[in-house]
Amino acid sequence: MSFWESLGWMLWATVFVGYLFALFAIVADLFRDHKLSGGLKAVWIFFLLFLPILTALVYLVARGDGMTERSNKAAREAESAAESYIREVAGKSPSEEIAAAAALLEAGSISEEEFAALKLKVLS
Repeated sequence: MSFWESLGWMLWATVFVGYLFALFAIVADLFRDHKLSGGLKAVWIFFLLFLPILTALVYLVARGDGMTERSNKAAREAESAAESYIREVAGKSPSEEIAAAAALLEAGSISEEEFAALKLKVLS
């Protein structure tokens, strides 16, 4: 195999990997879009199977702006769900922890130094 053949294969491999990335992004965007009907999604998938490169280019031109918006919205929703889950699992908020420690201090169950250590731990 000559140098130019190897270079050609590397170029085609790079183009193919790029196409796969675009294809996966398009399919993910199709199923992420709740405003698009199921029939239109099926049409896009059909054309992606039988005229892949042309359909990918048309999709990116026609619906490319919305892809970013839908992707950002999905990322915000995922982040919000993760934060909600963490709060649920973690239990009390920092202000609730400090209030509970203050109640223990007032009751005499802990000393001033222990209260300061608990407060520092909660705030860090």
